[in-house]
This record gives sequence, C-alpha cells and structure tokens, in this order.
Amino acid sequence: MRPHPDAAEPRPADLDTISLQLGRPARDVVEISARCVCGNPLVAATAPRLSNGIPFPTTFYLTHPVLTAAVSRLEAAGVMAQMNDRLAADPELAARHRAAHEHYLAERDRIGRRAGTGEVPEIAGISAGGLPDRVKCLHALVGHALAAGPGVDVLGDEALAAIAQDWTPDRCVCTGAWDPDAPVPTKDLSRHVRRLAH
Repeated sequence: MRPHPDAAEPRPADLDTISLQLGRPARDVVEISARCVCGNPLVAATAPRLSNGIPFPTTFYLTHPVLTAAVSRLEAAGVMAQMNDRLAADPELAARHRAAHEHYLAERDRIGRRAGTGEVPEIAGISAGGLPDRVKCLHALVGHALAAGPGVDVLGDEALAAIAQDWTPDRCVCTGAWDPDAPVPTKDLSRHVRRLAH
C-alpha cells in the first residue's frame, strides 16, 4: 500500500499525530511511508542520521498504536523463533529475506538522500529487524512491508497476514487508538535524544 508520492511528504498535522501515537515528539521524519485508509500515518520513514548526529538504522518505523500492539503480541507468541527456524531450513525463503535486506538498504539510501544526511558509515550494510539472516524485530519487518508494498518483505507480509484480526490495510481502527485532543508531546525521553560525544 505504497502512498501516492504527494502523500509521502509529512505535513505538520502528520508530525503531531505521530507524536501523539508514540507519546514523544516525532523526530527526523522524512516521509510518511504508509497511511491508514483514513489518512493517518502508519509508518514514518526516519533519516538514517538523526539531527543530533546519532545513526538510526530503523528507516521504517511503525507509529500506529493498534498495529504496533498487534505485532508485539506476535513477537510474544514466539513467531520470530519459528521464522528463524524456517529461514535456517528453507533456502528459498532465506534468499527472499536477503533480497528484502537489499531493498531496505536501497530505500534507506534514497531516504538519506532526500533528508540530505549523506552517507552514514556506522550503519553501512546494516538494515533492520534481523535482516539479512535472522528475524529480531517484527515491527521493523512490518514497517518495511507496509512501506514497500506486498511481495518485497515476505516475512513482514506474513506478519501482516497473521494480525489481520486486529488490523488490515482496508479498515480504519484509529478511533480511540490515541487522543487527538491531547497536548502534543514536546519532551523526548527516548535513548536516542543524547548527542554524540565530540
């Protein structure tokens, strides 16, 4: 469900919504990589180097609370271990997983060029979610799958299919997922707010 190119440009309202979804200020959002059918952000594409100088490998960041919680339940159910067993036993699946890694890196380069961050050697060749050999974070794979569209990140696609009872791309579940009338968070307590030592 790749957005129309015009829809990718984050608007101020998008950044406010992401801040409310995450409970912290949105940071270094370059694109909205996937949207709910109602238009709210689902996935934010983040610059590969944050404005405070820290390298940030997770390019496609899930922001929607319902989607994030559903993926967390999959992780808690042991789905990642099952996927890792399958990757070890199925060369075709492993090859598709490696291809998703290459796509992720190419997209990060594109996002980095758009953000003007230039090359980020600290994360060169490193994608996210355990790519290219393992599964370590389904949130990263699902974010990539939503950003890239079906068929690119096969395990991200599988995870999306597995949460269909809670979330599907053709149904809005935004009402009640966050408080749109709450004050937009301005204080970031994330570990990524520290600055690099010079």
